[in-house]
Amino acid sequence: MTDYVISTDPSRLDPAKIHQWLSTDAYWALGRSREKQDQAIAGSLNFGVYDPVSGELVAYARVVTDRATFAWLCDVYVDRAVRGKGVGVALVAAVREELEPCGLRRILLATHDAHGVYAKQGFAPLEHPEHWMALQLQRP
Repeated sequence: MTDYVISTDPSRLDPAKIHQWLSTDAYWALGRSREKQDQAIAGSLNFGVYDPVSGELVAYARVVTDRATFAWLCDVYVDRAVRGKGVGVALVAAVREELEPCGLRRILLATHDAHGVYAKQGFAPLEHPEHWMALQLQRP
């Protein structure tokens, strides 16, 4: 990744672009309403990756965390125009670096197809998946 800027400043985000990306091109968020996406942004630690010249948002990730014991990394999206340039790996590294000083016990995520990106930052399958449970309140 060359010269891209990563920031957690919420005022730099482009919520309309984030919603468009996720609701139309991300398998886990297809059809998500703008209202629901804005709620998610408001309740999360958000990371934006920006083009150094135009300042345009080129990638996004959000983290749900108490900044003490736990974090859930989600809604990671890299614009198709910059994929393959290391932006996703750098974004996940920035998330890890931001959260490491918090002393979290773990950061979780779910992915169907980007295991290699996350493995570069130390993510691995759960050691004991049989210990984990989920309550499905709504169908995705």
